[in-house]
Amino acid sequence: MLRFLSLLPATGAVTSLRLGLLLLGMLALIPLDVLAHAVTEGDKGYIQEISGVNLVPFTYLGAKHMVTGYDHILFLFGVIFYLYRLKDVGLYVSLFAIGHSTTMLLGVYFDIGISSFAIDAIIGLSVVYKALDNMGAFQRWLGFQPNPRAATFIFGLCHGFGLATKIQEYDMSREGLVPNLLAFNFGVELGQLLALGAILIAMGYWRRTASFTRYAYTANVAMMTAGFVLFGMQLTGLFVSTSI
Repeated sequence: MLRFLSLLPATGAVTSLRLGLLLLGMLALIPLDVLAHAVTEGDKGYIQEISGVNLVPFTYLGAKHMVTGYDHILFLFGVIFYLYRLKDVGLYVSLFAIGHSTTMLLGVYFDIGISSFAIDAIIGLSVVYKALDNMGAFQRWLGFQPNPRAATFIFGLCHGFGLATKIQEYDMSREGLVPNLLAFNFGVELGQLLALGAILIAMGYWRRTASFTRYAYTANVAMMTAGFVLFGMQLTGLFVSTSI
């Protein structure tokens, strides 16, 4: 952690610390299952009662799942932070979408079980990674920047496994499984586009102000802090669940 703090410019250290502490407080007030965007009891009960092809309900659940997935939104925020052209935004978002769609569909169809806490801890680290990448930390530490496109796709695969573990909690009927999964995935992409649209609008306004240059580094420090908090909370959940 001291190494991370050494990256802070002297003029922004106090602001970064305040932002980090504010994020810590906000995340601490959010229940762990919400941070993991777990399946609600109402949604789970509904899915367990139905069978066959139900495209509209699963599309809605997919969109809801993505919009309430704070870790996914944080990662996307980091991915597009320094992307100014829609062409680049489309490329990176497509790489992320292909990655998480692939592992989500395969994970559920072949019933690949992974601890939701473990995979969500990795997703928390993906937020940390992207924030450090935006801060130029890898260039400074390693002398080169890891391929951002490959990293986005690989972390998309991890995020997809996170989605797969949540879908498995629905205990979906095998009848109509494939079309329902495709509908859920369509909903996820729809929710992602909605969240991305809101982020792009907010970023567009912010980039036109002088405060963007002044606080862009600080914002990534805050995002890195949030990623570490998410990682720590999920790791705690993993230890607690395995000790029970």
